[in-house]
Amino acid sequence: MHLRAWRLIFAFVLSGATVYKLETRAVSVWYGSYQALKGVSLALERNQVLALIGPSGCGKSTFLRLFNRMNDFIEGFRLEGEVLIDGENIYAPQVDPVHLRRRVGMVFQKPTPFPFSIYENVAYGLRLQNRLPESQIRERVEHALRQAALWEEVRDNLKKSALMLSGGQQQRLCIARALAVRPSLLLMDEPTSALDPISTAKIEELIHELRQHYTIVIVTHNMQQAARVSDMTAFFYMGQLVEYGRTKDFFTNPQHPETIRYITGRFG
Repeated sequence: MHLRAWRLIFAFVLSGATVYKLETRAVSVWYGSYQALKGVSLALERNQVLALIGPSGCGKSTFLRLFNRMNDFIEGFRLEGEVLIDGENIYAPQVDPVHLRRRVGMVFQKPTPFPFSIYENVAYGLRLQNRLPESQIRERVEHALRQAALWEEVRDNLKKSALMLSGGQQQRLCIARALAVRPSLLLMDEPTSALDPISTAKIEELIHELRQHYTIVIVTHNMQQAARVSDMTAFFYMGQLVEYGRTKDFFTNPQHPETIRYITGRFG
């Protein structure tokens, strides 16, 4: 490493500044003339789960998609402010969005298995992004399926179609597919809204296990779920971040009147 780089690192350490896993600084988002987010600032430490809650249309999904730049595909998208992962502004001109998305796993509301075998679903991203020998791909596939708590259920059926799996198994397969490429961040957009209670419980248990290795951001309409799985909770309303704090305090001692109204079911 160059001497100048070491000096910068040394100066940063002396300054006492914290590099968060995720951080937004006065972020505002427009789709054409419509403003979806208004001056949102928050920071999240590594290996924590952040739950985004709020009524439909409040901006939480827009906020989630900032971290893999999926909003870039929406016509009229415009951003002001900074969005940082590991201290790097991911909207800086030199950042390649394609490379960024390889570092950020995404799990959608409905399970989206490919019409391939179970094995090839998990191996797909590895073949696309890496030139690995088949032996390493096999190891990575098994490891990802174990991380997603699915290996024991499918180990003898890896060549069978992923479409034969139940909805809950398909969602865990999608999680395994995201984990196989070893992302630094995992985004989940209402990952259990289409699942039955038993499958939902398995996904929530999985989130608890994955937080040991990943930072996770989850959008959920289920406040009980947010309370169960997250370390931090952010409440959005009409494009604004109304309240943000530790989950255990958020639901027992909310500070903002709008938060109290929402978590007590008076609107939303």
